Amino acid sequence: MSSAPISLGTASRSAAWSQLFAWLGHGYMHLLVALYLTIVLSLEREWNVGYSSLISLWTVGALLVGVCAPLAGWLGDRWSNSWMMVVFFIGSGASAVACGLTNNPLQLAIALGALGVFASIYHPVGMAWLIKTAANRGTSLGIWGSFGGFGVALAGFTAGGLIDLVDWRAAFWVPGLVSIATGLVLLGGIVSKQVIEQPGDRAPHKEPPRGDVVRAFIVMSVTVFLAGLIYQATQIAMPKALSERMPDFFASGAFGVGVLFTSIYVVGGFVQIFAGWLTDRFSLRTAYLFSYCLQVPAIAIASALSGLPFFLAMMLMVVSNVGSLPAENALMARYTPSKWRGSAFGAKFVLSLGVGPVAVQLVSYLHERTGEFSWLYITLAGAAAIVAIAILMLPKDRAEDSVPAIADPTGHAQPITAAGPAQ
Repeated sequence: MSSAPISLGTASRSAAWSQLFAWLGHGYMHLLVALYLTIVLSLEREWNVGYSSLISLWTVGALLVGVCAPLAGWLGDRWSNSWMMVVFFIGSGASAVACGLTNNPLQLAIALGALGVFASIYHPVGMAWLIKTAANRGTSLGIWGSFGGFGVALAGFTAGGLIDLVDWRAAFWVPGLVSIATGLVLLGGIVSKQVIEQPGDRAPHKEPPRGDVVRAFIVMSVTVFLAGLIYQATQIAMPKALSERMPDFFASGAFGVGVLFTSIYVVGGFVQIFAGWLTDRFSLRTAYLFSYCLQVPAIAIASALSGLPFFLAMMLMVVSNVGSLPAENALMARYTPSKWRGSAFGAKFVLSLGVGPVAVQLVSYLHERTGEFSWLYITLAGAAAIVAIAILMLPKDRAEDSVPAIADPTGHAQPITAAGPAQ
């Protein structure tokens, strides 16, 4: 990394652009990997293949999203977060376009696998990039989470709308081309020096005691794995569950299911902004625990409902699940040294995203055996209860000695180098 001085104005402008692309990347990642969950409903008719077999095609892709995350995080730490994000945008978009070119289940499984590889880049790299460039982590993570929620929400709306207006291939092609175009814009920003690599955290904090780090690592290995299972199984099953339990509300095809799916995740996205704001002001552990205390009854109740009550229960279920993410990711950042943050988030997403194949198979198996989703939600309610118990074992919050973000009280730009502000 070059030690040439960088003015505060340039660094702030670059941080703002980095935050924007990190937020957009989160939305794109969740949109692209969730498209298939609605498209599969159309392929049941197009290819005359059962739902259980088609949804299983995402198994390898879901596995690769998690398995490849550590390598992506390591490359971000060792090479460049911003350049890795270019690879993410262009590679994920190209893979989505490839999915729309397939003609049989085997070809689609291969293209979905490629999508999984490139999608694996986002969370370890994008999260590390976001936290490094954020002045207020909780608020930034809340906005980040909302973009992810909006991405999931738009997946149902976009896929359903394009299927009904054009066909299932367009539902892959259009979002894929938008992602490629965004990657090219980021590439131009890097080349023109509008986006630069920041040498350290914009808002650094004192490192916690080693004992707290080890304890948090053990506890969060459990919570992250089970939280990932709940999130992914809920998302994978939702389009099918809505079509089964609310047949009279939207009988207009894939678009109707997409509208329901979208509305749930749009609300979840807005809630994350508020949850992020709270994360900057209250105990991280308490905020994390509260979200799971809401999830347990919401998931359990959803197992027995249908119609509008089911929709409302799913809304509460998703809101409480995604509302936990700002606190969860802020806890990860607190207990991870900045120079290894990409690798640490890569390890985290091996658990939270690597559990994707388990979620896919769980949804497929329980639906095939029972013909509906009651036992799926009972299983997920049990997982949420275990998470709530585990959170109680996290280290108690300490009064941290925060190091303020670099600023010049005179209001003039102050040069920054890799060693810190000029003296």
